[in-house]
Amino acid sequence: MAAASFHIELDQDGRPHVRLLGQWSLRSLDNDFAVLKTSLAPYFSDPFVHWDIKQVEQLDTAAAAVLWAGWGEKIDNRISLTPDQKQIFDMLSRLDMSIRIHKQPDWLAPLAKLGKLTFEFSFHLRDFMQLLGLLFMEILYVLRHPREFPLREFSANIYKSGVTALPISALLGFMIGIALGYLMSKQLRAFGADIFIVNILGLGIIRELGPMLMAVLVAGRSGSAMTAQIGVMRVTEEIDALTTMGISRILRVVLPKVLGLTFVAPFLVLWTSTWSLMGGALSANIELGISFRFFFEYLPTVVQSVNLTLSLVKGLLFGFVVTLLACHFGLRVKPNTESLSMSTTSSVVTAITAVILIDAMFAILTRGIGI
Repeated sequence: MAAASFHIELDQDGRPHVRLLGQWSLRSLDNDFAVLKTSLAPYFSDPFVHWDIKQVEQLDTAAAAVLWAGWGEKIDNRISLTPDQKQIFDMLSRLDMSIRIHKQPDWLAPLAKLGKLTFEFSFHLRDFMQLLGLLFMEILYVLRHPREFPLREFSANIYKSGVTALPISALLGFMIGIALGYLMSKQLRAFGADIFIVNILGLGIIRELGPMLMAVLVAGRSGSAMTAQIGVMRVTEEIDALTTMGISRILRVVLPKVLGLTFVAPFLVLWTSTWSLMGGALSANIELGISFRFFFEYLPTVVQSVNLTLSLVKGLLFGFVVTLLACHFGLRVKPNTESLSMSTTSSVVTAITAVILIDAMFAILTRGIGI
């Protein structure tokens, strides 16, 4: 049985003449199939090449399909073939040659994906706990050596994360307060319970909306910026340079960000909640005729002060978690721009998810406090 091969000749006009020889079948070609296909590729694209396959001893549909595709799915006068071979190509011309690969369902794929996600989560958890441990070690070091505290970086992060966030947090808080006030006014008016708008807005904003709104804003604004900043330092090898010079990256990069945002977060909660209450009071005044003075004088009598304490504590914890996650994902950035964008996105999504989970736990654990 002759192996599959081809021979190139030149006619009188100097045009190539491709002659196929031997057994052209999937079984006989075996590993030479891809090699022959690649070798013939330049001649497939030449419209002046003459093809002669009459001396092919055996031609199956697999090899014929390759030739058929190379010839542009048509037979013309450049191609010489036997009647039997012509029948094969006539059959191929009646078929839909858009090959569709039907993969067998892999029943273990979901389990493998779950295992991969589990391993990735365990690696993230390990690195996160390691970062948390190193952070507390640096805090203890700073307590023993106060002169080493990065005061300049700390104050800069307070300004970037706190002061510059005041306008946007006030605007969003005020607008959300107005929206909630209008919606609740419509419902309470139907039941003649206008006065209870103070209870609902006060408890909802001070206890839940203020901390949550602050956390989401911080995660999307400051958290993403921190991840991107540390990620760029990883890409430009500034983090490695700090280590080479014997400077702790946790002390100089992570600690100021964590302490700065954790310190300023309760103030942002108080600021956002105040503006939300002002927006709600404006809606109550317009829709229900409740004066601003009555709204804010009646507010402390229906909302216990412990709710404000819970709000500030949640703000403190949210700020710490958001910043730590931002630094965690920033330090995991690899030296390429794709990793930087993915880590920034993951930082924001993970931080918001973590904040929601922590808030749900707080709601369950403190369900009997201040209500």
